[in-house]
Amino acid sequence: MDRFDAMQAFVRVVEAGSFTKAAETLHMSKTSVTQLVQQLEARLRVKLLNRTTRKVNVTADGAVFYERAVRLLADLDDAETGLSGASVQPRGRLRVDVPSPLASMILVPALPAFHARYPDIQFDMGVSDRMVDIIGENVDCVVRGGELTDQSLMARRVGDLQLGVFAAPSYLARVGTPSHPRELEDSAHRIVGFLWARTGRALPYAMRSDSESVEIKGRYVLAVDDGNAYLAAGLAGLGVLWMPDYMSKAHEARGDLVRLFEGWRLDPMPIFVAFPPNRHISRKLRVFIDWVAELMTHHAPITARQEA
Repeated sequence: MDRFDAMQAFVRVVEAGSFTKAAETLHMSKTSVTQLVQQLEARLRVKLLNRTTRKVNVTADGAVFYERAVRLLADLDDAETGLSGASVQPRGRLRVDVPSPLASMILVPALPAFHARYPDIQFDMGVSDRMVDIIGENVDCVVRGGELTDQSLMARRVGDLQLGVFAAPSYLARVGTPSHPRELEDSAHRIVGFLWARTGRALPYAMRSDSESVEIKGRYVLAVDDGNAYLAAGLAGLGVLWMPDYMSKAHEARGDLVRLFEGWRLDPMPIFVAFPPNRHISRKLRVFIDWVAELMTHHAPITARQEA
């Protein structure tokens, strides 16, 4: 039995909550994972997991061993990257998940510079706006916009997205240019709906001027759950968009989108890099988070004071 493989398998089963999910994330068969955990239990002469047909629970001894195994695996990772010249060259595979527009417009175009700096880091990048089970899917971190609802996660705030309201010239030519946000509730106007992953529904948008505050929900012809599709719908004239400036900037400059409601403000949307609790932050993950934060200083710098 390879004790490293056995500990890694055990840790993944605890975090994923099942042998099947652990096997999928480790790219191993369920039988192999089961055998490794059984061999580990035999070597330690303690029961680490309670198994039923529906779920796997960690025992009291297993919980203690899990904490130690996580630290040991982290120490091994640091030891490997700390040898000879590796202290400045972190390496290994990172599993990350990022929103589709942020990936296509900012992160992926900037990756050649990151790769030149850290050539031994390999990415498995999920590109979506869905809710990701960070622990169950064995994801190292996610980059997300909006306030974090899962308080169990660790997170670092890396930016603030400045938001605006936009529409395509074709849309405005068809229904007219609204002068007040409340006009978007009129029968003639439509928005493009965005289905937020944590609720599965479109949410109202809060806007403020010097004299009043409003919440606009509007009606839509199309609602989507992907940022790139959301932008495409607006460009096609299907409705009004609420959108980060980094997504709209080039289209506004070309005249593909028109900014609406000058003098009205939307609160910035914070961007976080979130990662599992009790998970060692490896050097490769640390440099990735620092790199994302560095990128955001150019595209979406933090404007609000962070809480201590």
